[in-house]
Amino acid sequence: MKASDLFVRCLEAEGVTHIFGIPGEENADVMISLLDSPIKFVLCRHEQAAAFMADTYGRLTGKAGVCLATLGPGATNLVTGVADANMDRAPVVAIIGQAGTGRLHKESHQNMDAIAMFRPITKWATTISNPRNIPEVTRKAFKLAESEKPGATLIELPEDLAEHDTSGTPIAAYRTRRPAADHKAVAKAIDVIAAAKRPIILSGNGAVRKRAARQLRRLAEKTGIPVVNTFMGKGAVSRRDPHCVFTVGLQARDHITHAMDACDVVIAVGYDLVEYSPEHWNKSEGKKIVHVDFWPAEVDESYPVAVDVVGDIADALWQMNEEINRRYDSEGKLPLFDIGSWAKVRQTILDDFAMEKDDGSFPMKPQKILWDVRGALGPSDILLSDVGAHKMWISRYYQCDEPNTCLISNGFCSMGFALPGAIGAKIAHPDRRVLAINGDAGFLMNFQDIETAARLNLNIVVMVWVDGEYGLIKWKQQNTFKGRHSELAFTNPDFELLARSFGCWGKTLTAPDQLKPALADAFKQEGPAIIAVPVDYGENMKLTKRLGAITVTL
Repeated sequence: MKASDLFVRCLEAEGVTHIFGIPGEENADVMISLLDSPIKFVLCRHEQAAAFMADTYGRLTGKAGVCLATLGPGATNLVTGVADANMDRAPVVAIIGQAGTGRLHKESHQNMDAIAMFRPITKWATTISNPRNIPEVTRKAFKLAESEKPGATLIELPEDLAEHDTSGTPIAAYRTRRPAADHKAVAKAIDVIAAAKRPIILSGNGAVRKRAARQLRRLAEKTGIPVVNTFMGKGAVSRRDPHCVFTVGLQARDHITHAMDACDVVIAVGYDLVEYSPEHWNKSEGKKIVHVDFWPAEVDESYPVAVDVVGDIADALWQMNEEINRRYDSEGKLPLFDIGSWAKVRQTILDDFAMEKDDGSFPMKPQKILWDVRGALGPSDILLSDVGAHKMWISRYYQCDEPNTCLISNGFCSMGFALPGAIGAKIAHPDRRVLAINGDAGFLMNFQDIETAARLNLNIVVMVWVDGEYGLIKWKQQNTFKGRHSELAFTNPDFELLARSFGCWGKTLTAPDQLKPALADAFKQEGPAIIAVPVDYGENMKLTKRLGAITVTL
């Protein structure tokens, strides 16, 4: 068979159902081989968007999302999306074409060292130098991408090798069992927790994967310890659970940041330091940290680890739950702590969330928009946040019932993520409603792929918060430079007309009471829908001022 045929068979053996991308001359053989495969090729309008689609597909399914591009500019266009997946722990396998091996040693058209470019932003990047290596390279790429912690890998296939005749058989994919945590570490972790006066659980990105969330909820219930989540740990414990004390992550003195100051033990579960630096939440000395994760803790002076519980997170939490049962259940000492002591903090935060729920001003306040959005979406529906000022409001105000129902680009923080990410999310879960919230800046960075959603007839709803500025940059400059900021304003198109030009449903709001019906109408469409919402970002500095005045009594 042709090498490209073998490569496609190897992708099929990995369970690949979709490939997102843009082909070129150098991967034409692979594209023709895909014509005889059940794998669906999703033709995109930009390679960066294709990588974001693969990113969200991987996050939501646990199986590596696959994106494809040609050499040169096709490969460079993949970089931001691949880096985003890698830093946000999403399994992705990127495939790129390359020039024929006969000209790689010299200066030639579109020839560049793509492997060197991708090596810093992937777990593994390699070129196929011999067609006989295709089964091994493919299996390794998927194994590494999906192994904890997940991330991106890259396969480069030169055009002349793709058309060679070869023989070979795909290597069967198999499940790798992750190692269990050391029993002495588990016992010591329980010692530290039991000796605590006021412990708290910090739930991170790793806590929303696999079975970890279920075991985390058991731990919270058995111990009576509250759970605070990072931006990427939303839904590990339901917002309705009395153990949930919501989200930490704004670099300011929010309610929960104050509360964490009073804690003497932090149980960090699936927490990556890239999510929210410990220097922001560990300002008081003397804290003991129990680190529960797939990898040993990163070295950071603000992250002094008392116990490193390293292994499969779900199994480590299960072991901790069993050790707690063994020590305390028969004696009737569970839960170890009174979660009721956190009820006042939790209610204070809930009251804060609801402060603007009946606000009738226009342009709309971010708090009011998100109150209405949360009311419109069900527990399993998926919200994707792009990067901008709106991301900070979503992170604080939008809370979840289930894991992986609020996807945020937080590790790499990439503008342009949400719209194409919504396409990947809808393909992964066609039965769920998917809403992408964007600023007007990030929206236009990848708007071209609204055509992809329209062509595929996908009902994704894209909400654009319109202020005509780079709002987050303005907010941060104002905070740093006593209210001053550089020139950050720009003009916008008519978003409703823009939607219609692509054959989509669109609406620009002119009053706050139009948001709820607009969302209802948008989710009834057969294809994509766009809602433009003028937003009052004067609330940014008001929030900064209010957070600076918050005090918390425990």
